Amino acid sequence: MPIYAHDADYSHPREVVWNWYDSDGAFRRIMPEWEELKPQNRIDGIKNGDVNTFKMKIGIVPQTWKAEHFDVVPGERFQDKMTKGPFKKWVHKHEFIENGENNSKLQDRVDWKLPFHFFTKLFSGILVTPRMKQMFRHRTRRVKADLNRHQTYANSPQQRILVSGSTGLIGEQLVAFLLTGGHEVHRLIRTSTKLPPDANKKNVVLWDDIEGKVIEGSLENFDAIIHLAGAGIGDKRWNKKRKKLIRDSRVIPTRNLVKLATSLTNPPSVFISGSAIGFYGNRGDESLDENSESGNGYLSETCKAWEQATDALDKTNIRKIIIRTGIVTTPKGGALEKLLFPAKMGAMGPVGGGKQMQSWISLDDQIFAIHHLLMNEELSGVFNLVAPNPINQKTFAKALGKTLRRPAFAPLPGFVIKILFGEMGKNLVLDGQGVRPKRLLESGYKFEHENIEHCLQDALGKWR
Repeated sequence: MPIYAHDADYSHPREVVWNWYDSDGAFRRIMPEWEELKPQNRIDGIKNGDVNTFKMKIGIVPQTWKAEHFDVVPGERFQDKMTKGPFKKWVHKHEFIENGENNSKLQDRVDWKLPFHFFTKLFSGILVTPRMKQMFRHRTRRVKADLNRHQTYANSPQQRILVSGSTGLIGEQLVAFLLTGGHEVHRLIRTSTKLPPDANKKNVVLWDDIEGKVIEGSLENFDAIIHLAGAGIGDKRWNKKRKKLIRDSRVIPTRNLVKLATSLTNPPSVFISGSAIGFYGNRGDESLDENSESGNGYLSETCKAWEQATDALDKTNIRKIIIRTGIVTTPKGGALEKLLFPAKMGAMGPVGGGKQMQSWISLDDQIFAIHHLLMNEELSGVFNLVAPNPINQKTFAKALGKTLRRPAFAPLPGFVIKILFGEMGKNLVLDGQGVRPKRLLESGYKFEHENIEHCLQDALGKWR
């Protein structure tokens, strides 16, 4: 039977690495961005007999995987065995080993076998081993990055944090990351919000975001409020009704949440509110930073109103941070998710001429930057959350093609985008702006992904 072995060295004590794996957010964080893995239940840490269940796809075939924990020795080792899933046998041992002062090693050993082993053993190594190698490389990179970020603030107190938009693309990973650092995270949700199965349903505050009323729970005694909620701008074709929803779902709840926060007996120390680089409008190849003027058009006007909804905080002692987010580059959602299929077919090339600038950021840098702003008490004001190297769309297409090992020269005329997506397509695909994270860099933030090829390789698991 094959045994897959993977060793990872960490510049952190064994206890610290164990605590990361034992946290509520660990499974969400180790899930590769390119895989469709959906947790189906919540387990409270690593305990004998607990069963972790998730749904996945092998090719186009949906599968349910159940893994039961056993042989748990806290701080030292645990094993999980597949009780339901695509393998005939899967037993995974994780052993945490001291490796010198403040260093440790994690040894993973997977004893596995496919169904019909007599026939499949001839090619199972070709099909399975590369995927395991890819998975463990991602896992090691992600755990190291998380631990390094948390270590920076190891001497700072852990925080009690309220997050809105916690089920969204950014919020989901932000919550998981904060939990791996030992923070107490609560979700601010509406009655219509469907929580993921692995969410802690006890740590929830229910509110009416339009009326501005708390229905269940309390906003008192949080150290921080991180407000990310808002209807997706690229989910549906725009019409008057959709544009109103996009604007109202940002401006009205933000104004209401600020009003509630400023009226509290024990208000938060910091309020982080979302915005977007759409604030700057369509600016060609102009170099933009936080001091640049706002632009014109629907997205710019929406972002300005969104940010102005936080004005009441300026009259309080609450530290206010506005994050103008760029194009979050991940296959889990956003622009990259929509472009992957044509790119894999070799049909990804310059769009609308390809000269429009794209100010992108990796999903990890997005959440690490929010964490950086949260934990540094001297920081306030507006910050652009984008990588330091904006690129034009043609360069992005080439980088994506190179990462996928596919051609990237088939042009897509701008009029096709307008026909397919209307005003939304023009604003999100054909318009552009070259935005720099001037204040974020000045604050000492170090990026995980400064160039687009590195970002795409990690996001898609396509390392060379």
